[in-house]
Amino acid sequence: MKKLIPIIVCLLLLAACGQSYEETKRLTRQQRLEAQRKDSAALKIAVLPTLDCLPMYVAEYYQLFDTLHGGVRLKHFMAQMDCDTALERGRVEGTISDMVRAKRMERQGMKIRYVATTNAYWQLVTNRNSRIRQLKQLDDKMVAMTRFSATDLLTDCVVDSVKLDRDHVFKVQLNDLSVRLLMLQNNEMDALWMPEPQATAARQMKHSIVYDTRKEDLQLGVLVFNEKEMRRQARAEQLRLFVQAYNQACDSINKHGVRYYREQIITQCKMKKQVADSVPDTLEYIHARGPREKDIAIVDKWLGIKKADGKGEKKIVRKGKVKKK
Repeated sequence: MKKLIPIIVCLLLLAACGQSYEETKRLTRQQRLEAQRKDSAALKIAVLPTLDCLPMYVAEYYQLFDTLHGGVRLKHFMAQMDCDTALERGRVEGTISDMVRAKRMERQGMKIRYVATTNAYWQLVTNRNSRIRQLKQLDDKMVAMTRFSATDLLTDCVVDSVKLDRDHVFKVQLNDLSVRLLMLQNNEMDALWMPEPQATAARQMKHSIVYDTRKEDLQLGVLVFNEKEMRRQARAEQLRLFVQAYNQACDSINKHGVRYYREQIITQCKMKKQVADSVPDTLEYIHARGPREKDIAIVDKWLGIKKADGKGEKKIVRKGKVKKK
């Protein structure tokens, strides 16, 4: 009898543990399904660690999205092409992008709704060891950009402006912004297109700026959504409320200045304190509105030339290594 009691106790404990494990599995499954349901109901937007996304980061921080039915989920990526892929595959309803990428998605059959034109701009940074101080010195040099994007178009523009042979300036597809900065630090690239705040980080490393798109009357940054999704009544209401929150965030940034939100820049853009303290403080953020006809015409013309030309890029980057195509 004395031996039987410990056995019974052990069996009871094992049974209790079994029930606890099954209960835990059931709860975990329920929690996972509930999280998926909430994520599906939310308005999901792909964003980058760049200053053109700051209104969304500010709106999220101040809970301005809380009025939306289902809320907003910002999905973070390091490469613009990954944002666009998420939109094309239905993992998000909207994405930060540029006119070139968006128009190309349209040409490939996806219906796009242009909700906002952003204040995105790019600077062409040259490695300080390359000793490039003028655009004409880009001859026989490598320029990091993203294929079929604003930076691709801009590379052609600067090359043509100094009458260089396009075949003598080597476009290198380098999509990840953190990798671009790393390759700049490691002296692996001659020139790179940088948005903010990555451009500020490059300037603090004493690299040169040979071109700034703010000198041109171009507005190529856009915030776009899947038109098919936005035609749904629930999504349409979410988008209406999102635009209200977005505009409020723009007003707040314009009132206080960009550096007022330095903590969001440090956290969301993964930048050091000294970079956040040095970003341009006079950037203006405009309310959500569609793109200008002149910008659409410039992009359509460039894409038409690219299609007629039929040429691919000379080089691409895979895992940090440059390979000939």
